[in-house]
Amino acid sequence: MNFKEIKKKWQSVPAWIKSPYLLATLLFGSWMLLLDENNMVNQYRKWKQLHDLREKQNFYTENIAKTQQELNELKNNPATQEKFAREHYYMKKDNEDVFVIVKTESK
Repeated sequence: MNFKEIKKKWQSVPAWIKSPYLLATLLFGSWMLLLDENNMVNQYRKWKQLHDLREKQNFYTENIAKTQQELNELKNNPATQEKFAREHYYMKKDNEDVFVIVKTESK
């Protein structure tokens, strides 16, 4: 291809494509989307991390509410206190026997 053919093809290109504003906009857009520190890939990663953190926040908020309800029940209900003492500290009444069954792993 010689210079005359290239010049002829360049003249057939529409003027809006040859615009320096379009070129500058394309360069700026590609820089911001792909090469900048806050590019689209990093933005997606940050959005995903934020989504995961919000899920964890909801999970822990629900667990805190559940634990507070259990604590309130344990403090105020004698039947719950007795159940807790029997299950965790193996306490018993005078006329009862407690059997603790320990599960072992078999190979």
